[in-house]
Amino acid sequence: MKKMTKMLSVILTVAMMAAMLVACGSSDSKKSDEKTESTDSKDTIKFGTNAEFPPFEYVTQEGVIGEFDGIDIAIAKDIAEENGMEAEVENMEFDSLIVALQNGQVDAVIAGMTVTDERAEAVDFSTPYYTATQVMVVKDGSDITKASDMEGKKICVIQGYTGETCVKDLGYDYEAFKKGTEAIMELVNDKCDVVVIDSATAQKYVADNDGLKIVEDNDAFDSEEYAIAVQKGNTELLDKINTAIEKLISDGKVSEYAAKYTDADAE
Repeated sequence: MKKMTKMLSVILTVAMMAAMLVACGSSDSKKSDEKTESTDSKDTIKFGTNAEFPPFEYVTQEGVIGEFDGIDIAIAKDIAEENGMEAEVENMEFDSLIVALQNGQVDAVIAGMTVTDERAEAVDFSTPYYTATQVMVVKDGSDITKASDMEGKKICVIQGYTGETCVKDLGYDYEAFKKGTEAIMELVNDKCDVVVIDSATAQKYVADNDGLKIVEDNDAFDSEEYAIAVQKGNTELLDKINTAIEKLISDGKVSEYAAKYTDADAE
């Protein structure tokens, strides 16, 4: 009986050790799966944008990334591919982009975003990829020929865009809209006198709406640079983006996209 008890004890001990080994193996397998999952997640760059800014980003039936298309979207796709990754796009209001970046909701922001000292305190910017300026969009026959002529006029801007800052700095009252199309429709429908917006986007809206024209004032509006924003300190992603941007610029791809999308019809 003692021998049988001893033997039974040995069998139980072996069984327990086997069970522990299986459990450890399962845990290791789970950790391995988690590690793989984590690695796989790094194969995608999620870009935040505001798809209300043609020709840089807009929604269409079939874009280069899902339903999104435009200069910035094409650049985002190329940046991902240059790094052996895939690009995803999350569309949101412009004022929410930096917060989404800081919260980790997106990996980078590409949205015709102008580099400013204030923004540079919250994010790290890539090498600039596009230079633009602010212009005034008015109706044919308008008496606005320079920025100072906007005094006393009804001015529309897009909320959070550089045009809003410029008009505010000039000391003029204005009405801000969340979408460029909304501001332009105010002008088309004679509900405002002028829209202040980025030059490339102004060209697009003027091409799409008869009876509008662009008025420039280089003395009032300085040139500005667009860049991609990443989280502060994310040098790994920033380096990847910069290397890709520099190649796209040297290969002439950015200029090619600018010409292509400025002439295209955004839906």
